[in-house]
This record gives sequence, structure tokens and C-alpha cells, in this order.
Amino acid sequence: MPSPRHTPPSSPASELAAEQAHLQRARAELARMREHTLSLQADGGDAVAGEVLAHTLWLRARALQDDPRTTLFFGRLDTDTPERLYIGRRHVTDGDGDPVVLDWRAGVSTAFYRASPAEPMGVVRRRRFGVEQGQLTAFEDELVTGGEGADGEGDGTPGGSEILAREIERPRIGPMRDIVATIQPEQDEIVRADVSTTICVQGAPGTGKTAVGLHRAAWLLYAYRDRLSRTGVLVVGPNRAFLEHVGAVLPSLGEITVRHTTVEELVAHGQVRAVDPPAIARLKGEARMAEVLRTAVWSHVRPATDALVVPRGARRWRVPAYEVQDILDELRGRGVRYAAARAMLPHRLAHAVLVAMERAGDAPDDAVQDSVARSAPVRAYVRALWPELKPQAVLHRVLSSGEGLADDQRDMVWDKPSRAPGSARWSAADLVLLDEVTDLLARTPSLGHVVLDEAQDLSPMQLRAVGRRASTGSLTVLGDIAQGTTPWATGSWEESLAHLGKDLGADDVHLEVLDRGFRVPAAVIEYAARLLPLMAPGLGAPRSVRSHPGRLEVLRAHDAVAGAVDAAARAARQEGSVGVIVPDAWVPDVGAALTAAGVEHEVLDGEHAEARILPVHLVPATVAKGLEFDQAVVVEPAAIASAEPDTRSGLRRLYVVLTRAVSGLTVVHAEPLPGPLAREA
Repeated sequence: MPSPRHTPPSSPASELAAEQAHLQRARAELARMREHTLSLQADGGDAVAGEVLAHTLWLRARALQDDPRTTLFFGRLDTDTPERLYIGRRHVTDGDGDPVVLDWRAGVSTAFYRASPAEPMGVVRRRRFGVEQGQLTAFEDELVTGGEGADGEGDGTPGGSEILAREIERPRIGPMRDIVATIQPEQDEIVRADVSTTICVQGAPGTGKTAVGLHRAAWLLYAYRDRLSRTGVLVVGPNRAFLEHVGAVLPSLGEITVRHTTVEELVAHGQVRAVDPPAIARLKGEARMAEVLRTAVWSHVRPATDALVVPRGARRWRVPAYEVQDILDELRGRGVRYAAARAMLPHRLAHAVLVAMERAGDAPDDAVQDSVARSAPVRAYVRALWPELKPQAVLHRVLSSGEGLADDQRDMVWDKPSRAPGSARWSAADLVLLDEVTDLLARTPSLGHVVLDEAQDLSPMQLRAVGRRASTGSLTVLGDIAQGTTPWATGSWEESLAHLGKDLGADDVHLEVLDRGFRVPAAVIEYAARLLPLMAPGLGAPRSVRSHPGRLEVLRAHDAVAGAVDAAARAARQEGSVGVIVPDAWVPDVGAALTAAGVEHEVLDGEHAEARILPVHLVPATVAKGLEFDQAVVVEPAAIASAEPDTRSGLRRLYVVLTRAVSGLTVVHAEPLPGPLAREA
């Protein structure tokens, strides 16, 4: 990598002052753009069009809001022309339409992330800015061509840039931040993948896979605005706490229309009023249930044993049963949904009646065919052969009878047959099955793009539910096989993609591996990686490229709760966020102990965070996935691991919680540490 040229302390401050002046100019131009948008009249010609236009202008004005805590640009490119390009979070122009700041998503901005001595892309100098509270405090130049060190090969690490390192290691308080100033070349390639391409990212902890997925959504909305504004973009995360953590990233990049949801919310066809035992939940999540439900739906189509007879005037027109059966078979073989095929049936039967009329010498027209299709005999005949179905009734029948399952499985899912479908107590797994039945009856609308995070933990049936939302679109699938903690955690991305409806062997489906860790320091990731040979044999350990190794402290305590409170209090005196990660059952006791010790904190329960923004968070182990804290305090690893149903999933859960730290990790334990964690560093 080229050696960065840092501005020496003795250098005149005039250049930095000039850059600050350009920032002030950019802020003024952005304010002008917003005021111009607000001044526009929403006159669309009629009330509906006017309302749509007014909403569009409101969204535009909101996207142009300035955040004084950040700068409008974070970098500059000096090219082999006299032109200087400032790269920032959004596009800013002057009154003549000339660019003052270029959006990081613009094609010309690609060079800021990828230019190198081997491929300079027309860049002579790359400048990064140090930022504090919205002000430029320093800059750092990197000569890409024509300077000392510009012909070096480089190792691709960010370690040579002090500004880049400070930005990565900056304390984290509040929600997740965007990474536009620190995107690395391999991340940028994923971000800018074509809208028609499905990308699966296998990313170790701290490699930035979540941020990459969100920034890809932002880039796609920029590059394919017209297309995706119609079809939509959706972000799916593991729980509401995670979504609140990442929910500020896209708005900070000017994208405020993207919906964030969980799988449970995605399939909320009813209220969850029951909890399945683990074995039953696992069975209901297996891929075989898709075929069971498909068979159950289509079994309602009855064979034609009687002819269709339609009285019309003085005549009675007859369609033989074998002709009707041919129509039924043809409709079933078309691959359309049950309800769509049922809607076609009256018209197909009416057409057969018209053919009979024509054979008899009549000359019926389309109006006659429509009349026959709506006639009482045809409607009654259709009801008898192809009844209308309700998803709840179909699923209730399957769960009540165990139809399509083996005898032992039938006993597992048995539901009381006296319970009516309308009053059934559905579990979370049932609602996923209900979503499958709903799609069998009527096609689920597809979105243009779906970002799915922590995908390794979803059951085959949950993956199918997400996949059908992108049946004609693409996906960004994010996860880490080593962090799979559910009973159906995937062992293969090829398998998961197949459940999502995508073929890893296809040209438009790619698997990308991120193994360079920017968030987790070396001391922490190396400690957690001791578990990999036991829980994910063959999976490579991530590499930390942080210049600072971080802090690791393993404390044996007589009382783990008291030790956790002491560690949390010490961590809270440092700058940044603190995550106290405990076994789920310990949350009340640890919370009470923190309160008694005067350590203010908020609990992340997986559904939502409390309204206050405090530096100390009490986190159940099952909610920690996807979150990050400057200082992590992991309490009683043995209890965290033993709370899972088996050894492998317990070690994977432990791996997850140990890799939440950005700067320092403190492990507090009274019981012996599990397996390889017990040995000396």
C-alpha cells in the first residue's frame, strides 16, 4: 500500500482551513437545495396526484436534511486532470448544477475505494479527512501514482492510515453508524454488485457484513432508483433490538423509505399464542413441510365424475366428465396458484359449453361465454370440484390430522380436532407454515431486493418465506456458519440459497467470503477462535487487521454476578458503549445488582430497547447476535453454553457473545471455562 503522507504539525493550517471553507460552502448549498424543494408547490393536476407529489417532495426534503454531527464529505480525489472530487454521503450541487460534493454511490466515486498503484483509475492523490463533531480536524494524503511509495504492492490492510484506523475504532454509543468513509475494496465490490445478482456473504465477526448489506441496499436505490422505487427494498433481521441498532444507517445515507422487519413480523398472519416444544418447532421448520402443505392444498381438487350440465333457454348443454377432467389436469399443470387456477376454471368450462353450442350450429359471442361462466350451475359445479380455501382451515386440518406425516411425526404435531381454525392457538412456527399455505393459494408479491441478515439461523421454511418475497428480485444474504445457534442452523450456503429459491451454480448468484476483521481486535478474535475447531471444523479463522490488538481480561470471581457488576462499572468509566452479556435467565438478577450498585443501564430484550440512550446495556446472550459494543463483559460462559440444547450450539452461542467487543473484552466466571477457553493464552 502507498505510504500515507500525513500533514506535519509545522505545515500551515491554510490548506485545512480551505477544506473547512469548502465544507461550509457545501452545507450552504445543501440548505439551498432543501429550501428550494420545500418551496415547490405540490400541484399534480388532481387531488390524488397532488398528494403523491407532496409526499415525494417531503421525502426529498427530508433526505436533504443536514446532520451537523457529521461532515458532508469525508474524502477527496485528485485526478490526472485539474479536477478535484469531494466524496460524501450525498450529492450536493451549486446553483448552476455543478457538483460540490459527489455521492459516494456515483460511478466516479468507485475510485475512492478501489484505486491502487496497480490500478490507479486515473487517481493521483487520495485524501481522507479526520472529523470531530462535524468539523474537519486533519487530513491525510495517499499518493496513488507519481509519488514515493506509489509503486508498492501493498497488503490491502487499512493499518497504514491513521485516520482510517481512528474511524474504525471510534467509540460506539447509540445505533450503528454507516461505514462510507471506511469501505474496503473487497467490501465495495459486494456493495456495487448488479441489482440482478444475488450475493451471499459468509462473513466472520467484525468483517462488516451487516454494514456491507445495508450499503448495498443504499447503492442499489441510487443506481436503480426508478426500478426499486416501484418494487421496493426490504431489510430482514433477527430481532427488533438488532433492527433498532442498524436502523439509522440507511437514513444517514439519505434513504428513508426502506422497511426493516423480522421474519416473525414478515409472516404475522395472526397472533402467536402458543409455544412449541423444541422437537415440534424443528419438525415444523423442516423443508418437507412445504410438500406436505402443497399436497394438502391441491388434494381439495376433486376428480370430475359427473358431467357439467348448463340449461340455457330451451336447451341443456352438456360437457362430459372426461373433458372436464382434462381441463382440471391442464389447470393444475400450469404452475399457477390454487386460487388463480380456480378463478380460471369457470371461464374454461364456459368455453367448453360454447364449443358445444358452435357444434350445434349456434354462433355465441364473448358476452354469452361470460354469462355462462357466471351462471349458477357453473358456479355450483366449480364449488363442488374446486372449493375455495382459507389458509387457516388448511393448516388446521394438517395439524389436526397429521396428514402427510409419518406416524411418530403425526403424534408430535397433533392439535385438538375440536378446536376451530378461527380460535386455534398458533405458534411462531405455525405462522411460517401459514405463510406457505397463503402463498400456495395466492402468489406473494415480490420485492425488487431483500437484504437478509443472520441467515444461517433460519429454518428451511423461514428461508422459503423470505425467498418468496424476492421471487422475481434479488437478495443480499448475510451470515456466518460458525455463528449458527438454532436447531436448524445451516451447514451449507448452497442449501440455504436453494430454500431461498436461488441456485448457487447460476451465473447471477455469487458466494463471497469476508475474513478480514475490522471491528473485533486481534486479542478478542483469537480468544474466541479457540472454539472454532470444536463447533465448525474446516471453517477458517478470521484475521483481525486492526492496528491495536485490543484488551482481553479473563477474571475468576467467587460470585459471577458481583464480578459482572464490578467489571461493568469499570468499563462504564471508559469512553464508548458497554455490553454486559449474560445467560438469559440471569437478566433479572444482574439487572437488580447493577441498579443497586448505581450503574445505570438499559435492557435489550430482543423486542425493543428502552427509550433512554445509556452507555451500559444488559444483553441476554440470545439477543447479542449482530450487536457491537466498545467494551463487552461476558458473564459465566459455561452457563451461556449449557443453556443451549447441545454442545455444538452452546459453543456457537458462546462464540457469538465473545465477538461483540470492539475495543476490550472482559470474561467473568465462577464456574470452569468451557473446553479450549480454559487454557492459558
